[in-house]
Amino acid sequence: MKFLTLLVLIGLALPAKSKNFNIIDYGAKADGKTVNTKAIQKAIDAAAVNGGKVIIPAGKFVTGVIYLKSNTELHFEKNAVLLATTKRVDYGLGKASALIVANKASHISLTGYGTINGQAALLLKDLYAVIKSGIIKDKEWQTYNDWHQMRPEEDNRPVLIHFTDCKDITIKSITIRDGLDWIQNYTNCTDMTIDSIKVISNTFLNNDGIDLVDCKNVRLTNSFFNVADDGICLKSSDPKGACEKIYVANCKIRSSASAFKLGTASHGGFKNIQVRDIEVYDTYRSAIAIESVDGADIEGIDIRNVNAKNTGNALFIRLGKRQKNVSVGKLANVYIENVNVQIPIKKPDAGYSMEGPPSLFAHNIFPASICGIPGYPVQGVTLNHINITYGGGANKKKAYFPLDSLSSIPEKIADYPEFSMFGELPAWGFYVRHAKDIKMENIHISYQAPDFRTACIFDDVDGLQLNNFKVDKKESFPVLLFSKVTKKSLQKIQVPGDTRLAIKSK
Repeated sequence: MKFLTLLVLIGLALPAKSKNFNIIDYGAKADGKTVNTKAIQKAIDAAAVNGGKVIIPAGKFVTGVIYLKSNTELHFEKNAVLLATTKRVDYGLGKASALIVANKASHISLTGYGTINGQAALLLKDLYAVIKSGIIKDKEWQTYNDWHQMRPEEDNRPVLIHFTDCKDITIKSITIRDGLDWIQNYTNCTDMTIDSIKVISNTFLNNDGIDLVDCKNVRLTNSFFNVADDGICLKSSDPKGACEKIYVANCKIRSSASAFKLGTASHGGFKNIQVRDIEVYDTYRSAIAIESVDGADIEGIDIRNVNAKNTGNALFIRLGKRQKNVSVGKLANVYIENVNVQIPIKKPDAGYSMEGPPSLFAHNIFPASICGIPGYPVQGVTLNHINITYGGGANKKKAYFPLDSLSSIPEKIADYPEFSMFGELPAWGFYVRHAKDIKMENIHISYQAPDFRTACIFDDVDGLQLNNFKVDKKESFPVLLFSKVTKKSLQKIQVPGDTRLAIKSK
């Protein structure tokens, strides 16, 4: 009996079998040249047997497509760099695979202090070559005259990370950079924690910083995005799916599209979305964009504390209808509070390596917009403590839309949603059309250089409350124009000049 007890004690004293799987032990080489796909995959497969941590040590490791499996953590030590292969054929001859793939996996992680580098410039050069040689087919290969940029179709450009139907996911502290398409795509995933990551990619088009597609129970916090497309983008591609219970907080975003966006893909729904404490800078399009154009129901959106500098547009909320055979969705119950935005006269992302496209038509600065379509209003939007300073400087020689021609502003019902979609607008501050139950409190708008246009236009609005609404400056009357507005309540309206002339209803 004493002998058995002694054996047990000896066994307890022995070190447990390690659950760390260093890729070097499986043959990986940190020379920045050797393709280590097989070695890294062997380490992942070994870790997946009983659950474990795959270690990427300091050094530069080239890899092709790898598959993360349940109960595995890919951990980057300090100065570890995972370099994506720059050979397009390594991602498959059909639709390009992502670099790091997970499918129907659970309890998976990407952690540590290293970098995933897509090497997009070199990969793009190879992609051009294999398309021209006929090795890879590309049905959309063409010249985009507006950007002077050859653009292969998205299916031919690898995403860096793509997880599908996965649950219990942690992404923490890593840096992800230089992708050729969406940087990271999480589709129909649940229970995600994404914290303290950096995403830097201005190499090519469609470089969304992160796409959450029909995902649920997600926390995205303390992260930085500097990308050539939408920064943080929630999408819904499944008519029966939805993005639900998403919490985004303490993030800094620089984008050559929109900073925080719901849509454009909007087939299912977006519900219970909370955003807190977002900083936006040098962003080409909107600081906040909320768009249902494919039949999605959007409701229960709560956004607070957004500071945006040098940004093309403050706020764009749009209900449209792109699909002929799909019913119009619903956009309702949106609350936005404590937003401060500075809109420049000049292009806000000028000088970035892949900046937004030049405008196709002359225009003055666009206002913030809330726009539905005839018979289908945006409903229940509350804006509270909104402060927008515009660059101003509008010039009739650049663009002019007569104030008495509101019915001529195009509806663009089926068009891609964007704050510039209606063309030149006769308002500089807010443009609200086809809306219901709109409440705007503690609003302050101003401009730096003179703008001849009306400050705000409300057209076809059923239920409008303005309370403590301040417009600092005016060049002409009216300052506020109401057209076909019912159930209107105006309290503490501060506008320059004679109020009888400054506020007009028609």
